[in-house]
Amino acid sequence: MQELVCLGWREYLSLPDLGILRIRAKVDTGARTSSLHVDDYETFRQDGALWVRFSITPHKKATVVTVSCPVADERRVIDSGGHASQRIFIRSTLRLAGVDVPIELNLASRDGMRFPMLLGRTAMQGRFTVDPAHSYLHKRASTALHAQGRP
Repeated sequence: MQELVCLGWREYLSLPDLGILRIRAKVDTGARTSSLHVDDYETFRQDGALWVRFSITPHKKATVVTVSCPVADERRVIDSGGHASQRIFIRSTLRLAGVDVPIELNLASRDGMRFPMLLGRTAMQGRFTVDPAHSYLHKRASTALHAQGRP
């Protein structure tokens, strides 16, 4: 059985497939899916498949990152306030605490929220556990991966 990595209630992580090297995330075991704040997005067809193009500013001092990737799904999501909306889901690699995990995340406007990303329990299942008494236990995870010879 694989040993679970302990996370704090908030962490820095990266989404290298999307060109996001560092982003603050709230670790939320109450949320089923992970959610990524996007400034805006548009869908389009490429080679017959549905794609999405979106822009994101990972943190206040960062430049805007523009990403194009295939749409994995469109599903109804109910937020913490009980409001339902149809959201686009994409797939990416989550890099956190020396672990690379393929995850699915939905694109949403998280304006007014303190964290541009919400890490939900599906992405953590079987890999991570959470200690809500701590935060930023792995803030230098991407640097450690480079030191191990990983991309």
